[in-house]
Parts: sequence; C-alpha cells; structure tokens
Amino acid sequence: MIRVVDLKKTYGSGAAAVTALAGVTLEIKTGEFVAVMGPSGSGKSTFLSLLGCLERPSGGAYYLDGRDVGSFDEEELAELRNRKFGFVFQSFNLLPRYDILRNVELPMIYAGLPRRERRERAAKLLEMVGLQHRLKHKPPELSGGEQQRVAIARALANDPQVVFADEPTGNLDTRSSHEIMGIFKEMHRSGRTIVLVTHEPDIARYAGRILYFRDGSLIREEAVEDEVH
Repeated sequence: MIRVVDLKKTYGSGAAAVTALAGVTLEIKTGEFVAVMGPSGSGKSTFLSLLGCLERPSGGAYYLDGRDVGSFDEEELAELRNRKFGFVFQSFNLLPRYDILRNVELPMIYAGLPRRERRERAAKLLEMVGLQHRLKHKPPELSGGEQQRVAIARALANDPQVVFADEPTGNLDTRSSHEIMGIFKEMHRSGRTIVLVTHEPDIARYAGRILYFRDGSLIREEAVEDEVH
C-alpha cells in the first residue's frame, strides 16, 4: 500500500538548512499496524506528516497503492487526506466551542454528506468509543482520555483506510493510554492500516512492527513477537 524510496525533508536553505529526514526507503503493507520510535528530533513526526500528505517531501518518492503521490496537485492531496486518511494527534485538536457530536461531524461536512447521515454516523462512532452518553458535552468538559476518544471517532468519520497517529497517548495517564490503544487494536482488526508515532516502548508493542529512527534515518526495524492483543 505505502512505499517510499529515498524520502527526504529539509527545512530552510543554505547554511540554515536542517535535514529532518535524510532518505528513508521502506514499505508498509495494507492492514499492517506499524509503530515509529526514536528520540526527539529523529524525524519520526516529519515522516508521519509526509505519509499523511500534510507536507511535501524535499526529495525521493512516495507511492500509495502504486500511484506516485508526488504527481498529485493540492486538490487531489486534500481529497486524499479527507477520504482515505484519518489523523489522531497528541493535542486532540478538537474545537472547544462545539459539542463532541459536532466535532466528529466536521470531516463529513467537508466531504459533503447530508446532515442526517453525518449526525447518525457521528453518534454511532461516539458510541463505538464509549461516549454515547456525552454527545452534547464540549471538549473542555471531558477528561484527556475522553477527548482522545472523540479525536479517534473524528478520525474514523469518513471511514479511512489508513489512520496516522502522532503520540496519541502522550498526554494521557497509563490507564487511559491502554484504553486508547485497545481502540486502535479494534481499528486494526477491522482491516485498517495504522501508522503510530510513540516514544513509549509499551505502547509500541501494540503494533506488529516497530521502525526505529535516529538523525532522520531509519536505523533498524523489528517484528513484535509479543504483540499486545
């Protein structure tokens, strides 16, 4: 599904240039659950941003289902992000002035779904993550774990094939972290491809494969033998 060849990202130019990704080549298969680990500044979040088409690479190639993503224009990239990808971030990125039902609806509004259909789907997604009793609550009225559940429901709004998650448990306590990872495992079992950035080894072991980054390079990878189920 995902194949990158010598993928690079540089910020700035000349003497001020900073290499965030130094040339990464790898494949991620359809339905795979991959964790990306590495110290701060290793390039793991940049790698995720490039795969999610939130940024364009400085060099190399990115193929998705055999198509060269580098040839996509901005409209095609926006369509890809909205229809095929779902995103979950450490900071939740929920809109505090809207209730959580409306927050989950937003990607479906951008996709042009009718109001009744999107509200029904948003309610079902919030039920899936255990928040069916909080539909009219706003994000500031929820705990961190509950807000991340809302963010996951929103990520699934348009039934994406791939979910990208950047430190989704970084702001959560241990119990909430493992509850959230249980939801990720359910997403994986439903057939979705998941690429998750984390600095926590116990969280990475929910994946089937771990990629280790350092100084903008993929230095090694390992299959997880004792994967958490």
